[in-house]
Amino acid sequence: MQTELIKELNKVLKCFPDFWNGEELHRSMVSDAIRHKKPDLIKALIANEKIKSVYGTQIDDILIFDFDKLCSLFKYKEYWANSFTKYRNKIGLTSEGKYLDYSSDVVLDFPFKDCVLEGGMTKEEQGKEEVYYNEIIARDEIDRLFSPKIFSNVQKYESGVINKKLRKFNQNDNIIIKGNNLIALHSLKNRYSNSVKFIYIDPPYNTETDSFKYNDKFSHSTWLVFMKNRLEVAKDLLRDDGLIAINVDDNEVNYLGSLADDIFGRRNRIAIFPRVTKKGGKSTSIFAKNHDYVLLYVKNINNKCMYAVSHDDDNFKYKDEFFEERGTYKLNQTLDYDSLQYSKSLDYKIELNGGVYYPGGDVSLFEARALGHHNRADWAWRWSRELFEFGLENGFIEIRNGGARPRIYTKTYQNAKIIKEAKGYKVVSYDRTKALSTLEFTDNKYSNDNATKHISTLLDKNVFDYTKPESLLAKLIEITSARDDLILDFHLGSGTTAAAAHKMGRRYIGIEQMDYINDITIPRLQKVIEGEQGGISKDVSWQGGGSFVYAELMELNAYFVQEIQRAQSYEALKNLFCMMRTEAHLNYHVALENVLSTEYEVEGVLQTVAFNDLELHEQKRLLIETLDKNQLYVDASDMDDGDLNISESDKAFTRSFYSKD
Repeated sequence: MQTELIKELNKVLKCFPDFWNGEELHRSMVSDAIRHKKPDLIKALIANEKIKSVYGTQIDDILIFDFDKLCSLFKYKEYWANSFTKYRNKIGLTSEGKYLDYSSDVVLDFPFKDCVLEGGMTKEEQGKEEVYYNEIIARDEIDRLFSPKIFSNVQKYESGVINKKLRKFNQNDNIIIKGNNLIALHSLKNRYSNSVKFIYIDPPYNTETDSFKYNDKFSHSTWLVFMKNRLEVAKDLLRDDGLIAINVDDNEVNYLGSLADDIFGRRNRIAIFPRVTKKGGKSTSIFAKNHDYVLLYVKNINNKCMYAVSHDDDNFKYKDEFFEERGTYKLNQTLDYDSLQYSKSLDYKIELNGGVYYPGGDVSLFEARALGHHNRADWAWRWSRELFEFGLENGFIEIRNGGARPRIYTKTYQNAKIIKEAKGYKVVSYDRTKALSTLEFTDNKYSNDNATKHISTLLDKNVFDYTKPESLLAKLIEITSARDDLILDFHLGSGTTAAAAHKMGRRYIGIEQMDYINDITIPRLQKVIEGEQGGISKDVSWQGGGSFVYAELMELNAYFVQEIQRAQSYEALKNLFCMMRTEAHLNYHVALENVLSTEYEVEGVLQTVAFNDLELHEQKRLLIETLDKNQLYVDASDMDDGDLNISESDKAFTRSFYSKD
């Protein structure tokens, strides 16, 4: 691939015939000349604006030029081949380029780690050859790929109302975006950098049924590049006290942990939780795979802000005005009972709500004895008068009616307790992260079975086999965020994260590129607004309300990708290709006039085969490869291009979104 940077380097180096043997560049000679600061070469390199912009930094009147980084470009032959990566074709733990055998300080290295996986990869593209853009030598291509895109087909959903052709974005709006999640994430950066409190993603697990199976040699590495590209921009979007949870199974949990350690920092890993996916799972192998994992990281451990959680113990079922700080609570046995050794100091009168109470009854010990209640002597309060008064003032006492008289109970909160100091009592909160170390999503309410039943009932159809339940997201959202905080899910799927966030009073952003977003995700969120009572609705007393905005990244080549995938015949593809030649942005490496006439090699077949004799799926793959994947969506900078027929409402909304007003 001749990237812009490679072209400029070749143009400069062509002026130095000694570096060339015909069309072959002696890269080692170039590298040596740079190290020895050959004046003519150095002047020529610095004079080139492209090379200077990549390797130079201007500070006032001084140019600092990174010659070592430039030399590394010539050092690794793979930079000049199609792979565009300096890493060896081997996956392993390395330190400073050496594998684990040589060092005890390790990081995860893998082929193409220094690359961006082409934006064209979707879950539907089976069998395509991946294209990688190196972070340095393909920076222009990456910049175009990640530039802000135009939003189209924008509409706002409220209870019973759909406001189409929305022209203005409100910072408090919830938003669902249809489009490639990596490209969409970069379009969010201007407005939402350092703004998201919690991110949850449920990415492909890289199993045999996922979309990464098609490249046998680098299926594992491809998945890691895919995740790395997205986690890096996700980190930029997180607040400094923000957290990210990633759902994954045992296929990639260990490598994902190493990758996430590399991106977020090992010290910022909070925990890895197991989750039961189904009870009594069946399998043809020796062990049934009925669990996966949730990896939880904070952006900065020094600023982590986590919240009290509802306890899975059914006794911790009550909430009061202290919930945000203390969590749920349970009621303990009444403050008075007869199993205590009697103490005069614990036998005092309590005057409360117009009533007078003594341990075990309504009269004092002496009155009880006078009345012949000799067993009264066995009763006492469990708390001293001083502690009782402190507990009453600070919410640790509860009066409940029932039986012959009201009873006095004490409260045990999940995340707060009373301690005795030298000068009296004090309420303290537990370290809110301690309880997380033993938090397990092993109850069936967190399983896929529970989620599947909910969605099937809600939409009257079977949706996914692996839909996550609202109870799982509710627990994670409860731990990591407070009301009105911003939640993000860029593998939105059926919309569980958005549904739970909506019901719990959080703002949210969801991203999904598959077409089922309009058949499943949006209808589900409409039902949430209408007050559907599945999932966590009863737990949070959900009655409906609220709104969300739906927007699509305006398609350019993405339109042709979808039309190619929908085509059912060679003739349909042939007609599409004629349209593509005039309306699509095509890969400039492709000889367009030869696409339909060239004969192609087919795996497992000795002779070449004409295009019209290929299997339909192979024809589709080849036509998709002719498209420039950097032009899947329309750049916001092209908004005023009259040939694109962009509506005025879409222009207005896009300007509003990127203005950050």
